[in-house]
Amino acid sequence: MGLLYVGGVLFINSLMLLGRIDGKSASVFNIFIGILQVFTPIYLIVKADGNMPEILGAASIFLFGFTYLYVGLTNWFGLETSGLGWYCLWVAILALGFSYVSFSSADLKFGIIWLFWSYLWFLFYLVLAKKMDIGRYVGKVTFVMAWITCTIPAFLGLAELWNSVSNTVAMIVAGLALLYFITAYFSERASPAAQKNVPS
Repeated sequence: MGLLYVGGVLFINSLMLLGRIDGKSASVFNIFIGILQVFTPIYLIVKADGNMPEILGAASIFLFGFTYLYVGLTNWFGLETSGLGWYCLWVAILALGFSYVSFSSADLKFGIIWLFWSYLWFLFYLVLAKKMDIGRYVGKVTFVMAWITCTIPAFLGLAELWNSVSNTVAMIVAGLALLYFITAYFSERASPAAQKNVPS
């Protein structure tokens, strides 16, 4: 259920990056989901009673919870974003570790999803810490990620249909998404707005 609402907050944040939603307005939902994603793993860790695989899974939820709390509070109070950006780099690196764990346990679908999340957090690092002018591109990537890595898998999981999705389907969706990300990047670079930022 938590993953479903991560999809919701990514959807909201993608629209914020694309200039459709005000940052302070988006911060409210980020704070809501951040609180949910902090208290949920605390409960799961206590309930795990020392079961390390369960604790590891619960610990991964904190990565999301603190990200959205950080985003929400930064936007609400108009804070400088470099601290948030460097935190996103740290999370991007950890996400690679969670991807490796998923692949090692023969969970190809979530191995791929964690790779996508690592890429997304790395993009947030580039925008927030390195101040790269790729906000619209990151907005487009975030929009797609909201659906293919969170909303749809979470809904299928709740409906007990996730296990019926084959690895082949997951790889096709991932390939199409990568193709879109590459195309969107070069499309944004070639747009008139991007050309204005190129020194003459």
